[in-house]
Amino acid sequence: MQTIGIMSGTSLDGMDAALVDFDAHDRPTLSAHCYQPYPLALVERLRAMDAQAPLAEVLSLDAALAGHYAQLVAQLLTEADCPASRITAIGLHGQTIWHHPQGDPAVTCQIGDPARLAEQTGIRVVAQFRQRDMAAGGEGAPLAPVFHTALFATETPRAVINLGGIANITLLDGEGQIVAGFDCGPANTLLDAWARQALGRRFDEHGQWAASGTVDQRLLAQWLSDPYFAAAPPKSTGPEVFNLRWAQAAMTGHEAPADVQATLAELTARSIAMALDGCTPAPTDVVICGGGVHNADLMARIRTASRCPVHTAEALGYPSAAIEAMGFAWLARAAVRGDALDLREVTGARHPVRLGAIYPA
Repeated sequence: MQTIGIMSGTSLDGMDAALVDFDAHDRPTLSAHCYQPYPLALVERLRAMDAQAPLAEVLSLDAALAGHYAQLVAQLLTEADCPASRITAIGLHGQTIWHHPQGDPAVTCQIGDPARLAEQTGIRVVAQFRQRDMAAGGEGAPLAPVFHTALFATETPRAVINLGGIANITLLDGEGQIVAGFDCGPANTLLDAWARQALGRRFDEHGQWAASGTVDQRLLAQWLSDPYFAAAPPKSTGPEVFNLRWAQAAMTGHEAPADVQATLAELTARSIAMALDGCTPAPTDVVICGGGVHNADLMARIRTASRCPVHTAEALGYPSAAIEAMGFAWLARAAVRGDALDLREVTGARHPVRLGAIYPA
């Protein structure tokens, strides 16, 4: 079976697609991976999305994103020299524009119309993964831990950290089982937002600007006092909570901009270290994946804050940028097969559930 996974995260930089082969033992192999940046005009529209966004704009973006995802699939299949007829399904995460698991009722919204994507590609699409988990009482996120088990399980306890817009952790017990999985806190979302505001740049390349600053211990302590970091899992979050308004509420206005960036990077490293310290059994190593692996300053801070060896996914033979997209290819396969996935230790779902809604080709 061959499936495609598409991921576009809260960093809002672009879209990743992965073509994944599965053998008879359910082992995934990455056959091809490609990336397309979002057009800047689309990025600005997406950044304007919040709970007060006009319905017409939400629906317009929903349709527009499907077209971008279809172009991404076409690029992937061309580069892989693979006809669409060989693909069993596309697993589409969609672009999250609102995630509020503490609401009454809990809600989440990912856009990128799967019906249009199925129509434009001629391939069955599986989407709306988070919604079914929430319906079963879960947080709806993170969903990557079930795939991390398939890819990174080893004979000793291991932690897997994904550095996207938000950082999330998976703890594996050494016997192929998930012990826990949850969002640690902000990663690229705040680093990128501050770089845009203070420098007018999309991001702080390699973390060079953060490396030039000095951590403001008062500011760091204030940020780390947020109840989210001390809350017990299951828990998930997003830029709805961790945004510049949240960060600036603790600032005096007299901080040097580079010091703020350094402190934001330290916040990510410390919140990850806090999550690792709370893990039982204690991991013997940590695998880092996601776009944040390219931030040398952030990686150095994580290595300093962690108490065990830290590797990147590349060191284990996988492109870091492809891991989440591979995960949604894996989730699409599970949906097509009708597998119920056990996320009780991750999202808090009441029972194993079949994730995803299927849109026929």
